Amino acid sequence: MSRDPRVDAYIAARQPFARPILEEIRVRMEAVSAEIGETVKWSSPFFEYRCRPLAMMAGFKAHAAFGFWRHAEVAGDRAAATGAMGEFGRLTRIDDLPPPEAFAALVRNAMALTEGGPAPRAKTHARPAPATPAELVAAFPANKAMADFWEGLPPSAQRDYAQWIEGAKRPETRARRVETTLAQLAEGKRLNWKYGG
Repeated sequence: MSRDPRVDAYIAARQPFARPILEEIRVRMEAVSAEIGETVKWSSPFFEYRCRPLAMMAGFKAHAAFGFWRHAEVAGDRAAATGAMGEFGRLTRIDDLPPPEAFAALVRNAMALTEGGPAPRAKTHARPAPATPAELVAAFPANKAMADFWEGLPPSAQRDYAQWIEGAKRPETRARRVETTLAQLAEGKRLNWKYGG
């Protein structure tokens, strides 16, 4: 593992009690695989495997912490049970880490999960297209290009227009918004076209 000088600087700037803990974590990570790399993300040292986050460590005023990126899959409920960042709770001495063999087994488990790719995401259901405001429905028969443009918009863009029109509190405001919408649709523009939306 090639060492990142930013991690050296990070460790050197931590509290004296934390430095040996952070260095021990580093040594243990190196011992598991030469393919594990170091970097700094969000101002903390991170360990990467095959260009993907593997684990991170941090030093605070009264404790240090270490945690796996996919902590729930690597260590189960252990992370939630510690009440602190990371799977091993508030580290105040090297002995707070698990024995080297157990630590290495967890790292190898994290590496295997990383090789398998990201954790599967829960399936989400797409939101349906919104109801088209009545004023637009009434105007579409007179302008086929406008109606076709509306139908070609993704539901999110249709929702932007519909919510903008329906959010008007006064009838005259609603009428102005409908007029603006019809003009923009006739020109093939989304609601927030000026801002790249």
